[in-house]
Amino acid sequence: MELSVTVTELRYALDTFFLLISGALVMWMAAGFSMLEAGLVRSKNTTEILAKNFVLYAIASTMYLIVGYNIMYVDNGSGGWIPSLGTLIGTQADGAGHSLEADFFFQVVFVATAMSVVSGAVAERMKLWAFLVFSVILTGFIYPLEGYWTWGGGFLSEAGFSDFAGSGIVHLAGAAAALAGVLLLGSRKGKYGKNGEIFPIPGSNMPLATLGTFILWLGWFGFNGGSQLALSNFEDATAVGQVFLNTNAAAAAGAIAAMIVCKATWGKADLTMILNGALAGLVAITADPLSPSPMLSVFIGAVAGILVIFSILMFDKIKIDDPVGALSVHGVCGVFGLMVVPLSNADATFGAQALGAVVIFAWVFAASLVVWAILKATMGIRVTADEEMEGMDVHDCGVDAYPEFVNR
Repeated sequence: MELSVTVTELRYALDTFFLLISGALVMWMAAGFSMLEAGLVRSKNTTEILAKNFVLYAIASTMYLIVGYNIMYVDNGSGGWIPSLGTLIGTQADGAGHSLEADFFFQVVFVATAMSVVSGAVAERMKLWAFLVFSVILTGFIYPLEGYWTWGGGFLSEAGFSDFAGSGIVHLAGAAAALAGVLLLGSRKGKYGKNGEIFPIPGSNMPLATLGTFILWLGWFGFNGGSQLALSNFEDATAVGQVFLNTNAAAAAGAIAAMIVCKATWGKADLTMILNGALAGLVAITADPLSPSPMLSVFIGAVAGILVIFSILMFDKIKIDDPVGALSVHGVCGVFGLMVVPLSNADATFGAQALGAVVIFAWVFAASLVVWAILKATMGIRVTADEEMEGMDVHDCGVDAYPEFVNR
């Protein structure tokens, strides 16, 4: 019996399938963000935060198809600042290891992840439609430009900046956009007292928050593992296994370290901090989940799990209100992840990593601040005091998530 399929075609099919499945896992992280944020906001704002997460994924998918992918990848020169703007998603290159369509799908779920970071930080007081308009700009223009500078072969890539799966390109970018919005938005009513008091505002559903974190943990194997981009040979298959191992180790260490710090500091195992500890470990290892040894991955995750707690406390102390800890998990731990890459990757330098972190943060923060400011001056970005008190579900969506139990 004569085989009609070549080894090259089989490898192309396998690597395309691997990328598609990895992308599907990352897409499922949208559900993780939705459940996590729904659990960490008050019941009166649950439907609205779910609407944000659902629609932002749709907007990201559309804007990245229309313009974002073109800015980031199509026909761009090496080492540049300004993209060339190709046509749609370009054409399949000769000798490509996987389909161009699979590459697009894998990339589009990453931009949706960056936008998901923003939704939690501005929760419970931002207008739904202002958030969605901002989603159009971030996913279509702001994120793709810094994506071109890095993964697209632009000047940061040429400078030696290394970010395997996006601690900076995705997570720090999302946190920078969120911080710009939070600074213009202000804190939730009742969060801070006149004399510096901090009044915790508990989330409504810890089972949902825990489920969301488990979904994110699972999706992260696609996030990091898929960034190897291939599986069909010995080297790539071995690398993917290493990435899975290190990703899991960092998340576990982050959760354990956060729990120990909570017990030592307050005598309690604060579930929200433990969940954020696991996510902090995941964000930190994302910059390079391949090069570290498993024990170094444990160390990176544990330090991130400790760092995120003190970062959350710091933001509260300076009255920057972040209901889900997104600024700390994705921003602070994203920078930490970038800066530890040279510990195990000989091709990375602390100077190039610092340059990349500063450029990504400065660009996304400044561009986002301008967009948020324009939105604030035109349509407004914050709901009224009465709407905030009543809850955003009834005003923005007209549907309560828990109609039989909600307390306004």
